[in-house]
Amino acid sequence: MIHILTTGGTIEGLDYEDDRGITKSNVTIKDFLESANVDFNYTIESVFKKDSRAINENDIKLLVRKISESKATKILITHGTLTMEDTAKYIGKLNLNKTIVLVGSFILGSSADTDAPFNLGYAISSLQLLKPDVYIAMNGQIFLWNNVSKNLETNKFERTE
Repeated sequence: MIHILTTGGTIEGLDYEDDRGITKSNVTIKDFLESANVDFNYTIESVFKKDSRAINENDIKLLVRKISESKATKILITHGTLTMEDTAKYIGKLNLNKTIVLVGSFILGSSADTDAPFNLGYAISSLQLLKPDVYIAMNGQIFLWNNVSKNLETNKFERTE
């Protein structure tokens, strides 16, 4: 069983107009999974719907509580990319003894040319093979929580070695 926790972000097709709100999307993580005809057990739980710039420590604590309460040992978190590494580092330091993968997209999930389905599929495949720890899965690469940084110039994740 994979427990998918959603937090908003570009992967869910949420276009943030300004600090006050979002433009509603017509795409969901469930839509991506159904269109891919996946064959594994999963549950999807929306924890909150925020631009990652608006995620605060209380939000992350709520996310950690959901992870801790979950009976699943494999957790997928959909997350905005701007602060994804911060959330991964916060959770990684807790040593929760579960396999946790954070994933997002750089192109709006509701766009025809979105990277969301690829990233989601890659993250789910990786989640099933990785050992317990916290990872970021983006654009065909896996990054360990304590060895990742987002390069704002290239809009890609990199190892910090």
